[in-house]
Amino acid sequence: MIVAIDGPSGTGKSSTSKAVAAQLGLSYLDTGAQYRAITWWMVSNGIDIDDPAAIAAAAGKPEIVSGTDPQAPTIAVDGVDVAGPIRTQEVTSKVSAVSAVPEVRARITELQRTIAASAEQGIVVEGRDIGTTVLPDADLKIFLTASPEARAARRSGELKGSDVHTTREALIKRDAADSSRKTSPLAKAGDAVEVDTTELTLAQVIECVVTLVEEKRAGK
Repeated sequence: MIVAIDGPSGTGKSSTSKAVAAQLGLSYLDTGAQYRAITWWMVSNGIDIDDPAAIAAAAGKPEIVSGTDPQAPTIAVDGVDVAGPIRTQEVTSKVSAVSAVPEVRARITELQRTIAASAEQGIVVEGRDIGTTVLPDADLKIFLTASPEARAARRSGELKGSDVHTTREALIKRDAADSSRKTSPLAKAGDAVEVDTTELTLAQVIECVVTLVEEKRAGK
């Protein structure tokens, strides 16, 4: 059972995906963490983020390893645990530019497909282009949405002390960058189930997705 959960930042993707995977005994993959990891490596190694050719040339160098336990997902680059460093503002502000480079997407997409194919019990994969590009044959595709205001409020809650207005502007800017890039843009797959999380609690979103997965399993 492969479940693809896509959507922009602040819709509850990560929290929902982890909880659903844990509840149903599935593996879990945070694809955004992989893009953050390669961005962190680029920044740490002095690669010019404004030079797509430099990014492309270095895309194959770092070794990225994702742990798929939903209770304790891990991410390492060249043997170093980067779960903390990849969440810094510096990485967040540069991940869209790095992610837009086709060579980076090709490298990470291949990694994601390998991980999904090797998940014996099935897997929940969350990202922005999973249902459209990475795993177009996923058993179930879900696209989470929410109003920019709701997303900003949630993200500000995660980034303690951050200004909701500033966060909202940053989210809208990130949406525009991710939706307009030429390679694998953020988009809803034609056969995805859309779930608007604006008025829902996290528990309600999780319950909704678990129900969708169980219905799909029963119908298989």
